[in-house]
Amino acid sequence: MGEPDGVADMGGDVFAADCRARIAFDVLANRWDSVVVHVLGEDGPMRPRALLDRIGGISPKVLNQALRRLEHNGLVERHRYAEAPPRVDDTLTEAGTALLTPIRAMGAWSAAYGDAVLAAQDRFGRA
Repeated sequence: MGEPDGVADMGGDVFAADCRARIAFDVLANRWDSVVVHVLGEDGPMRPRALLDRIGGISPKVLNQALRRLEHNGLVERHRYAEAPPRVDDTLTEAGTALLTPIRAMGAWSAAYGDAVLAAQDRFGRA
């Protein structure tokens, strides 16, 4: 059986500890990382306060942790301006922008199958 349409051979075993495909799974596994990447991809460079307002439901501490993690992984660049008061903007790198494709695909999957997943969770919860 061949690969599904649009899925290329990743050249390795995703179950192996050193497989590079795990990097994407690790990034996408954190809910807030994916949300921050999505918002920055839709709205462009933003200040942390604007991200908080746009995302909603995230604390300043958790947003800061997500931004630091994304910066550490080379997906976000933080631009600091020597102004009074200090100003910081966050923007996606090329790698962060490229990550929008699988994030949007997951969003499309959620739109198509979200109701079915919630119904299954509800049935499982009543069992």
